[in-house]
Amino acid sequence: MTAPDQTDSQYNVFFVVQAGRLEFEAILFATSFRAANPGFKGRLIAAEPSGAKWSKPVAISDPVRRLLHDQGVEILPFENRHFGESYPHGNKIEAMAALPAEPFVFFDTDTVFTGPLSSVGFDFNRPSASMRREGTWPEPPLYQVGFTEIWKSLYDKFGLDFESSLDLSQPDEYWRRYLYFNAGWFFGADAQAFGKRFMNYAHTIRWDTPDELACQSLDPWLDQIALPLVIHSFGGGRPGPELDGLDGAVSTHYRALPLLYARESDAAVEMVETVAAPQPVKKVLRLYEPAKKLIYQKKGRKLRAKFDRDDLPKREHVLRNAIRREGLWLR
Repeated sequence: MTAPDQTDSQYNVFFVVQAGRLEFEAILFATSFRAANPGFKGRLIAAEPSGAKWSKPVAISDPVRRLLHDQGVEILPFENRHFGESYPHGNKIEAMAALPAEPFVFFDTDTVFTGPLSSVGFDFNRPSASMRREGTWPEPPLYQVGFTEIWKSLYDKFGLDFESSLDLSQPDEYWRRYLYFNAGWFFGADAQAFGKRFMNYAHTIRWDTPDELACQSLDPWLDQIALPLVIHSFGGGRPGPELDGLDGAVSTHYRALPLLYARESDAAVEMVETVAAPQPVKKVLRLYEPAKKLIYQKKGRKLRAKFDRDDLPKREHVLRNAIRREGLWLR
């Protein structure tokens, strides 16, 4: 049975914004989103954290706040009750408690848009997430518990069917066999229900960790450990071809401006430089050192010329090290 096409349905897009790097990335996020999605009918929401879980102020600056408002971004405050500074990746989980109980798509703030979301075939009743990931977790100890035991312990803990989550085309004990996403984007039918379960799973994994995970690091991987369990629990799974525009012609999760210039598409680089050009944006964005040097001083273009995008290192850390050798690893 073919899943219903919900491309034209109304939904909300949200991301996280706070003082520092994320507020500058939010400018590129919002301006590129509006440029690529002039007809978007949903709410574009920036979730802003607060509370005693932070030792430093996290509220964004007034100039950034004004720029986001000018782009029609709703800045939605939420209080960190569980994670905060101890685990900033948890913002995307805690923020969902402040969202309406409506279909949503989450994107990491270090995302640039080059095409309309209306071309993406979202089926909100079958949630999914980004497959642009590496085999970062788990790291099974030699001759002890393996991938299957580790992942199965989590599915068992939450009463989920483990076998149906497996990609049987992949070998046993190979990381791609197991449901594992990058949390750079994900979506679902009800932000309240999704967020509540995401928090429950993440909180349980962190503070009631199965014995099989005793040797595993949960930081920074906790959100990516819990996410496939949440998606599977709502009847979702790996993305199909109807979602190819994400991490493709529609959106680019670039992670850091130097990586954008080194490896991402011409369209992504051109969009960043186009939306960064207007004077009101430039006045604020040039306060961010990576943008100042890579965009406005054009060092990003010089960096880009040093890499063959048809022959990039397979592992991201190798590419990062190459950028460091150029003296341009800026965040």
